[in-house]
Amino acid sequence: MIGHHFTKFDPNQQGKTKFEQLLDVFMQLLTYTNGDVSEALDWMNQLDKEYELTNDEYGMGDFIEELKEKGYIQENQISGEIKITSKTEQGIRKKSLEEIFGKLKKTKSGDHHTFKPGGGDEINPETRPFQFGDTLEQIDFTTSIRNAQINHGIESFNMQEDDLAIRETDFKSQTSTVLMIDISHSMILYGEDRITPAKKVAMALSELITTKYPKDTLDIVVFGNDAWPVEIKDLPYLQVGPYHTNTVAGLEMAMDILRRRKNPNKQIFMITDGKPTCLKIGKRYYKNSFGLDRRITNRCLNLAAQCKKLKVPITTFMIATDPYLQRFVQEFTETNSGKAFFASLDRLGAFIFRDFENGKRKTVY
Repeated sequence: MIGHHFTKFDPNQQGKTKFEQLLDVFMQLLTYTNGDVSEALDWMNQLDKEYELTNDEYGMGDFIEELKEKGYIQENQISGEIKITSKTEQGIRKKSLEEIFGKLKKTKSGDHHTFKPGGGDEINPETRPFQFGDTLEQIDFTTSIRNAQINHGIESFNMQEDDLAIRETDFKSQTSTVLMIDISHSMILYGEDRITPAKKVAMALSELITTKYPKDTLDIVVFGNDAWPVEIKDLPYLQVGPYHTNTVAGLEMAMDILRRRKNPNKQIFMITDGKPTCLKIGKRYYKNSFGLDRRITNRCLNLAAQCKKLKVPITTFMIATDPYLQRFVQEFTETNSGKAFFASLDRLGAFIFRDFENGKRKTVY
């Protein structure tokens, strides 16, 4: 039967091949499946069955073969196991970066209001009058000539010092950042996936720094009962475990990493959804999941104070908005003179990126 088949218009898919459209979905699913290719492809088949992602000309089998040909996945010829490649890992990071930067345009959350114009490397749209000591390179000649014509007329060109306008620039400093990610069991409790947004932010932040700020450093620390560093390439595979929340261990490792960084500008970003519930004393784990334990919280506050002395601000991004925790987070933040945001899952990336970008601008005289 000849007729028309109508589909929902999607402006994001215009100009993309069928492979590129399916690849976007595949990259998203890999984040949710912790890099498990078989599970991601199984989900894609289910989605294809319900939403007709493929057609008679290009099927899911064609997509899988093209993934192999273009180096996105590789199959072990002996065991038959399929894994993603480093190309796919970077693709996931880029996808996360594009997704979160798209959200940044819609929000004003997380602004620093501490930077001022000065000699630097990023052009500022505003100008100011010439001052003694300004260099020739800073003069905005278009604005200066316009000022001269307004002030002295257009019959005979005459430019004086008062006509000169200076184009300011913002200096972007090098920064060493440690991103702490809570992987305790509560990150997937109550049917809410909180670890996936945290992973997306970590992947996007790592891609931003390695491409746009190559002189910066980013270290990622995960914490549950203990804390340990993870490589950027390992982020897609990050999973929540049956852990308590040892915030102390995470902070101690972050401080230890930053001590080894020679960069004077240092900061800690901490993504968590719950209160600290664990402390390691010697070889024994001291745990209390039923409330804010004074022994644990006091240790957290001590570390916050130590970071303040070392001029390392801590920005806490609390995914959950439990009023019970707000008092502790506020006290923790005041002790460190840092910042705290109670961010929803869909705006977590916008908070962090706005804070990171604006925090890089420093006053230079």
